[in-house]
Amino acid sequence: MSRGVHLLSDEELISLMAEDNEAAFTALYHRYWEMLLGMAFNRLKDLPAAEDIVHDVFASIWRNRNKLAADSLSHYLAAAVKYMTIAHFRKKEYGHKYQETILDPDLCDGNMENRLHYRHILQMVNEEVNNLPEKCRVVFRYSRQNGMSSREIAQVMGISHKTVDNQLNKAITHLRHKMKHLIHSCFTFLF
Repeated sequence: MSRGVHLLSDEELISLMAEDNEAAFTALYHRYWEMLLGMAFNRLKDLPAAEDIVHDVFASIWRNRNKLAADSLSHYLAAAVKYMTIAHFRKKEYGHKYQETILDPDLCDGNMENRLHYRHILQMVNEEVNNLPEKCRVVFRYSRQNGMSSREIAQVMGISHKTVDNQLNKAITHLRHKMKHLIHSCFTFLF
């Protein structure tokens, strides 16, 4: 079966992938990787980042192989690259803003003690994010750290828009609850 798998249509390959056929996945990868890499590189002008995006798209395809629809795979892959490229730009933008925030003299007031408290609080928030259930954590990071919309997250993860919203609400509720206790503990300790 795997010998002539590259001759099969996208629909046939998708059906085989749903049965965990790795040869079908490899055939799709070889069929589309160059086109997707070109699309990502044209937008990013950064070959390693473009390669990462294509890898992430195909990893998502494999993870969601049981839910993948056979309708116009090339358009689906192109859209996935587009959204992941947008997420890459947003992540870079948020990264710069995050760095500016950490180094913001008004925030830290030039006071090393305030800076240490701020970093400690950020560390505790990150630990709480890491303690979220996996799907909840991934959705939260895509949303808050990568700046992706619920629709983009749903498409990348192969889940419904409603599931994304539910997972985001779950994460925010959990973090709000934990931070409320954290802030209360900090003030009790300080005063």
